[in-house]
Amino acid sequence: MGLLGRSLTWVRRYLVACVEIDTRILAVFRILVGVLIIGDLLSRARGFATYYTEAGVVPNSLAQHHTVDHAFSVYFFTSSPTITAALFVVSGIVAVQLILGYRTTFATIVSFLLVVSLDHRNILLTSYADTLFRFLVFWAMFLPLGERWSVDARQRSRTPRRRVANLATAAILTQMVYMYVVNWHHKQQNELWTSGEATVLIFGLDDMTILLAEAMRSFPELLRLGGLAWYFLLLASPLLLVTYGRARIPLLSLLMIGHVAFAATVRIGAFPYVAIAGVLLFVQPRVVDDAVRLLRRFGVGRLAPQRSPAARAAAWLPPPRLDAPETPPTAVRVAHQLVVTSAIVVVLVIPGLGILHDAGHLGSDPDPDDLVSDTTAILGIRQPPWSVFAPNPRRTDRYYVFPALTADGERWDVYYDRPLTFERPDEPLHRQYDHYRERFYMNSVRRAGMDGRASTVLAEHLCDTWGADRGVELTHVNLYVVNETVTRESIDDFQGREVETEVIHRHGCGDNEPMEIAVPYDDATDATDGAVDDPSGDAVGDTVISPAGGTDDDAVVGARETPATAGVSGAAWAIGPVKSVPETR
Repeated sequence: MGLLGRSLTWVRRYLVACVEIDTRILAVFRILVGVLIIGDLLSRARGFATYYTEAGVVPNSLAQHHTVDHAFSVYFFTSSPTITAALFVVSGIVAVQLILGYRTTFATIVSFLLVVSLDHRNILLTSYADTLFRFLVFWAMFLPLGERWSVDARQRSRTPRRRVANLATAAILTQMVYMYVVNWHHKQQNELWTSGEATVLIFGLDDMTILLAEAMRSFPELLRLGGLAWYFLLLASPLLLVTYGRARIPLLSLLMIGHVAFAATVRIGAFPYVAIAGVLLFVQPRVVDDAVRLLRRFGVGRLAPQRSPAARAAAWLPPPRLDAPETPPTAVRVAHQLVVTSAIVVVLVIPGLGILHDAGHLGSDPDPDDLVSDTTAILGIRQPPWSVFAPNPRRTDRYYVFPALTADGERWDVYYDRPLTFERPDEPLHRQYDHYRERFYMNSVRRAGMDGRASTVLAEHLCDTWGADRGVELTHVNLYVVNETVTRESIDDFQGREVETEVIHRHGCGDNEPMEIAVPYDDATDATDGAVDDPSGDAVGDTVISPAGGTDDDAVVGARETPATAGVSGAAWAIGPVKSVPETR
C-alpha cells in the first residue's frame, strides 16, 4: 500500500472514530427519549382542557393559524377531546414500547410523528427544548436504538454490535454541535455575552429563575464568570466532532455541568434534560468501559442487569416474523443511506449555508434556507435561529395583570384572581405560571398584541369562564404585561427597579365594545371612573393615564417609567401603548 493509500486509510479510521457511538449509550439515549416523552405528556395533561380542546384557549383553528400550511399533526383531524386524550395515551404506550426496545425502529418513527403532532397542536406552548427534542428523535429514526438492552436484542440471534459509525451517527452528533455553534454566533454579537454580564442579568429574572438562583444572585461576579465560561464552551463545542475517546471527557463534563446548572437555576422546561440526552451520545466505548470498570470496583456490578425489564418483556412479547432477515437487503441499505444523505443536506447543510448567508459570507439573495424551509417546517424539522437569550439577553422581568369589569361595576385582576391592582405580587414571579409551558404561552399572547388571534381568543375565554365559575358576569377584559427593568444593581432588589406597563389587548365581552379599564386610584373611586371607551379597540396608547388622572404627553416610548415602590394603591402605574421588547423565550 502506497503513501496515498495509507493516508486515506488513516483518514477513514479517524473519521469513523470521531462519529462512532457506543450501542450501550444508544440504549441509554433510547430510554431517556421514552422517559422524556412520558414526562412531557404528563406535564401537558395538567392543562389538557385549557390548551388542547376546542373549549380552551387554543382551538384547532388557532393552532393551524400559527403553524405553516400543511403542517403535520394527527390532532388536526379531530376536535373531540376524547379522541385527543386517546392520542395522548397512544403516545405514552409507544413511548413505553420505545423504552423497552420492542420493534424499536417502528416505535421511534411513530414517536417522532406523535411528538411533531403534539407540538403542532399547540405551537404557542413550545420552546427550543421541543425543537431540539424533535431533531434528536428525527435523527434517531436512522439509528439502531434497539441494538442493546432491548427486547429486540433479546429476541435476536446475532451478537449485538459494540459500536456504530455511519452518516446517521454523524448527523445526530453534528445537530448538537450545530445548535451550540449557532447560539455562540448570536451571542458573540453582544458585549453583554462576551463579557459574561448577560448571565448576571438573566439571574435577575424572577419570572423564570428557580431553586439555587436566589442564592446565586448574591454572587454577581461568580455569575459573570460562569456566563463567560459557558460562552467559551459554546465556542469550543466543535472540538466534540474532531476528538474522540477520552480526549472528549473534559469538554463533555463541562457541558454536562452547565446543563445541570441550568436545570437547578432557570425554569426553561425540559431543555437541560434534552440537551443532556444529546451530549451523552458523544460518550464513546472506551469511556463507557472505563465507567463499567469503575462501577465494578465499587461493587455496583454490571450496567445491564440479567433480568432487566427488556429481558422480562422479551419472554412474553411476540418475536419478529421468523422469515424476516436480520440483515436488511442491499437495496434497503442503499435506500437508507440515500434518505439519510438527503436529510443531512436538507436539514443541516442548507440551513448552515443560510446562517453564513445571514452573516454576509455568501453574497446576496437568495437565502439558501428559503429553498427548503417550508418543506422541513411541515415535519417540524426546520432549523430555528437557536438564539437562546441571544444576541440580546432578556433584561425585563415581567408579570401579567388582566383587568376585568363586572356587570356590577367591580374591577378584578382575573389573572391573579384578586381585586384589581397592578402592584407586584408577593410570591416569586415564576409562580404566576401553573406550569412552565404557561410562560411560553403567555409570551405568544404578548407577542400577538392587540389584533392577534391568540390574545383575542384568550380574552373571550376569560369572558366565558371566569365569571361563570364565580357566578358573575364580565363585561370587559384587558390584558396587560408589567415589565421591570433588570440591572446588575437590582438583580435581587425587586423594589428598586423601573417599571412600565404595556397593554396587550382590550376586549368587550359579548356585544360590549372594547374599552380601557383604568387603574384603581383609591378605594373611594367608583369602579367605572376613568374607564375610557375605545369602540375600535385600536386606540392603544392614545392616552397615558398619570397618577393625577391627567394625560402624560411625553410618554415617548409607549409607557412612562416609574419606581416600583411608588404608590400603594396602584396610582403610580402608567398605562401606555405596546412597545416591542426583543427577547428569546
